[in-house]
Amino acid sequence: MAKEDYYELLGVAKGATAEELKKAYRKKAVQYHPDKNPGNKEAEEMFKKISHAYEILQDPEKRAAYDRYGHAAFEGPGAGARGPGGAGGFHDPFDIFREVFGQQGGGGGGIFDEMFGGGSRDGGRDGSDLRYDLEITLEEAARGVEKEISFRKAVTCERCNGNGAEPGSKRVTCPTCRGAGQIRRSGGIITFTQTCPTCHGSGTKIEKPCTVCHGEGRVAKNTKINVRIPPGVETGSRLRSVGNGEAGLAGGSAGDLYIVLSVKDHELFERQDDNLFCEIPIKFTLATLGGTIEVPTLFGKASLKIPVGTQSGTTFRLREKGMPSLRGGRQGDQLVRVHVEVPQSLTPEQRKLLEDFARISGDAAEPTSKTFFEKAKKFF
Repeated sequence: MAKEDYYELLGVAKGATAEELKKAYRKKAVQYHPDKNPGNKEAEEMFKKISHAYEILQDPEKRAAYDRYGHAAFEGPGAGARGPGGAGGFHDPFDIFREVFGQQGGGGGGIFDEMFGGGSRDGGRDGSDLRYDLEITLEEAARGVEKEISFRKAVTCERCNGNGAEPGSKRVTCPTCRGAGQIRRSGGIITFTQTCPTCHGSGTKIEKPCTVCHGEGRVAKNTKINVRIPPGVETGSRLRSVGNGEAGLAGGSAGDLYIVLSVKDHELFERQDDNLFCEIPIKFTLATLGGTIEVPTLFGKASLKIPVGTQSGTTFRLREKGMPSLRGGRQGDQLVRVHVEVPQSLTPEQRKLLEDFARISGDAAEPTSKTFFEKAKKFF
């Protein structure tokens, strides 16, 4: 059965640059990673194939050999144990994934690790960042609020203080690489080095793993923290809590916690940037005669003057009664649109008074306004 071309597996041209190769591998590695495709054997096999292809092509010597001899460059005596596609002596595909996404330390390799962790030669790895989605009310977004949130995360194991070793035990030199962190492999006509599969590059190995964390150096724990939300936030605002993500491994720094906010819809107000919009019904007598009314705001009541002859749909502006600016600028306004209510039922006395008003005003003879009639004449 013919072996698949490495360039075709990654979806790049034969003359692709190192950056293009890396970009293509990252895309496909995320697509086919087993964490994203649990139980999918085909995706797992493809993940192995593209990792193997990338390992060959990202190394100038291996790539030159492959371009010249094809798959035969990595076959024959001394090739060692064969990996996917029949090539020998290559990295574990998860080691490739960790190296490309900046995680050369031990453990991990999950599909989302590329966004969070960072590796180091001594085996230390920074903890993952975490995301917490929090919903708040519009009133809380306007005034600011402090919230207690609880979540589960990996914390440093108290028994071993994060080193993964049982108290009284210690880390010893890795017997596979003898402390080098790397081993040499022979792949057909070329020899190359790779991260030690036993110690994952740290050069040391735990003599007796901790009985609580089983050598991980971390345990899962429920955590509570208080989060201060400043005035003016909106849906999509993101707050960063430094060091409140997952604990690092082997001395790595803790990740951060990102709180992503969403603001509930309000029954009265609609937000438009830093301005607030609302609609208020008023009596037709008030619209006709004018007057002053009290309108609600997120910060209490405010007086609004209604001029004589106000028409339905008129919008008024209450200066600086909207949302605070998150960046410290001028506070937004509140826009109030009035809707004139027409009475649906009248007492006999009210009806008589309105009929008298209509007669005095000449409404019976001209039920529509003169302005509208002048505009509409051309249609008749």
